[in-house]
Amino acid sequence: MENGSAADAAGLLAGREPDAGSPGSTAGLAGSGAAALVGGVLLIGAVFAGNSLVCVSVAAERALQTPTNYFIVSLAAADLLLALLVLPLFVYSEVQGGVWRLSPGLCDALMAMDVMLCTASIFNLCAISVDRFVAVAVPLSYNSQSRGRRQLLLIGATWLLSAAVAAPVLCGLNDVRGRDPAECRLEDRDYVVYSSVCSFFLPCPLMLLLYWATFRGLRRWEEARRAKLHARRPSRAPGQAPGPQDSCSAPGPPPDPPPAPPPPQARRRRRAKITGRERKAMRVLPVVVGAFLVCWTPFFVVHITRALCPACAVPARLVSAVTWLGYVNSALNPIIYTVFNAEFRNVFRRALSTCC
Repeated sequence: MENGSAADAAGLLAGREPDAGSPGSTAGLAGSGAAALVGGVLLIGAVFAGNSLVCVSVAAERALQTPTNYFIVSLAAADLLLALLVLPLFVYSEVQGGVWRLSPGLCDALMAMDVMLCTASIFNLCAISVDRFVAVAVPLSYNSQSRGRRQLLLIGATWLLSAAVAAPVLCGLNDVRGRDPAECRLEDRDYVVYSSVCSFFLPCPLMLLLYWATFRGLRRWEEARRAKLHARRPSRAPGQAPGPQDSCSAPGPPPDPPPAPPPPQARRRRRAKITGRERKAMRVLPVVVGAFLVCWTPFFVVHITRALCPACAVPARLVSAVTWLGYVNSALNPIIYTVFNAEFRNVFRRALSTCC
């Protein structure tokens, strides 16, 4: 989210220009630029291909059209936009040794899109946690007839809130006096803290708490279901075996009448239960959330540390590494779906075999 990391590597923030006359320095910059170009092209291709396949698969395969997967499509859309709007300019800046050679207005648009799309990713994961928690904790209010509308409202709120977090950058927040046009980064330290808290440090604990409560409730629901099925099994007295003589025994009381149909409330409760397909989709969520936290936590820790402690010496290579690690997360989700979700894996395999 802060492309000034590469500028640090070039020594601009340290108050010195790269030594263009040094053959070793020139060769090093050329080598790092080539590596950034190759890595960037591979990353953009992987993000675009994988997340496009996710969106097309859910749209074309009815079996994948579950409430959880609607949010996964929204998450994939955020990663697709990142590959189209953010990563090309980021890679261009890295290839240039971290020097921003384009207009400041384009830099501000890049920063705003970066903040919005990263925030949309974490907010989509939070929206999934809210939706799943309601489905497990309050099943009666989770009416299947209005679920599609509920998911659309949550997804719309996710993108609106993400745009609100990023809007100050487009409204002139980055236009500070003395701004270096050769650097593309967020200039306001207070906004760096604000965006980090809103985009990561506040939603992450809430999301983890909701997921913990959801899976705890789901485990209890499964245990209650197994206990009910066990209680319904017919029991026989010791030594008693069924046989023809049972039909010739003395007449007993008349058989019980057939059970009455369940009341409407019970039918609603039955419809509100989470289907097996939705439970399978939910099993992949801990892996998606875990990968997101592993990839983005180092970046936000470094990001907010530099804002709160300007005098702290943060190695430029560390800043660049955690920035790349955060972007790599956009390519991981399709791989996670392929490995941990059999339905996604089968659809992906059919789609790839058709294309090839």
